[in-house]
Amino acid sequence: MIKSNTFIQFDPCSVPSPCFVVDEIAIENNLKILQYVQQQSGAKILLALKAFSMFSLAPLIGRYLSGTCSSGLHEARLGREEFANKPYHEVHTFSAAYTEADLREILLLSDHVVFNSFGQWQRFQPILAAEKLKRPELQFGLRVNPLHSEGAEPIYDPCAPGSRLGIPYHLFKKQSLEGITGLHFHTLCEQAFEPLARTLDIIEKQFADILPTLQWVNFGGGHHITQESYNIRGLITRIIAFQEKYDVQVYLEPGEAIAINSGILVSEVLDITHNSMDLAILDSSATCHMPDTIEMPYRADVFGAGKSHELAYTYRLGGQTCLAGDVMGDYSFDQPLVIGQRLMFDDMSHYTMVKTTTFNGIALPTIAIWNSKTNKVRLVKKFDYQDFKERLS
Repeated sequence: MIKSNTFIQFDPCSVPSPCFVVDEIAIENNLKILQYVQQQSGAKILLALKAFSMFSLAPLIGRYLSGTCSSGLHEARLGREEFANKPYHEVHTFSAAYTEADLREILLLSDHVVFNSFGQWQRFQPILAAEKLKRPELQFGLRVNPLHSEGAEPIYDPCAPGSRLGIPYHLFKKQSLEGITGLHFHTLCEQAFEPLARTLDIIEKQFADILPTLQWVNFGGGHHITQESYNIRGLITRIIAFQEKYDVQVYLEPGEAIAINSGILVSEVLDITHNSMDLAILDSSATCHMPDTIEMPYRADVFGAGKSHELAYTYRLGGQTCLAGDVMGDYSFDQPLVIGQRLMFDDMSHYTMVKTTTFNGIALPTIAIWNSKTNKVRLVKKFDYQDFKERLS
């Protein structure tokens, strides 16, 4: 089902191909919903840069959200340099493990630093204590693992058996929490309010003795708050109750909720061949430009297309690389595809641009911003050979 309905009116020939096109109006509409949640609940919402780090939209995002969260040094630096344009904007950093060199820089960039183990928290105490003396406002937290799975895909389930992410409650026994002001958990992946509510029930039971001692709790990401069916009132009510019960500040750090239904990937048909079925080779690539279609996997929607054999003409869409599995899927169309025709893959903003690669020397897609109200398009980034070459040595 096509979700980015505004792109029905977009002309795919108005941009180079391949090209990521992001509708700034759709982004702002998502941001307004998130700002409403902040205002009504008192929670602070951060942009998860791991999902969407389009810093050309930082001025817009900064008008609505409370900051960014990062997964390491480079994202923390991007958050500080491009998104933290107001005094109250915060930069939070969590990593499964820090190197000493990275951590020293991260401490200079971040407002909250979250650790994944007691081992790392204890190992770096001299560095942390020294920086805390310089910046008393610096906050430290621990990521917990409630061992409660809500995810359908194991690759995206941080609570799966053997997960390296987060500290189970039984490992808190006999550990000092001196210097820890908050806890962080993350159990969701593009999910509704109800899985969060079930997770919170577990968190409140497991950490009942710790929660009243804290200043903040971060509910992590994966919240599909801007989906039409999301129970926003339930979320707001639960946040208010949680904050009042434990006297803490709640944070949420969605990524896809900021960018969902806001972008497309324009692609051009380069060739049409046949091998037991009709095949269309595109100038975009599943493995280079939309890897979640292979990793998760899922089937991205194409404007004007149906499922295999749903419409009159069925094609397997694939990319230019030598990888046999570089395939987007089987799609059907009312009319035969022709060389030079432009196709539009839907919902291609989050977890796309941040994951692109130049495997096989395939060029990265151009990035464009479109305004669905004015129909104006501006190209904000075009990549070339130097972007491929400079990744290597």
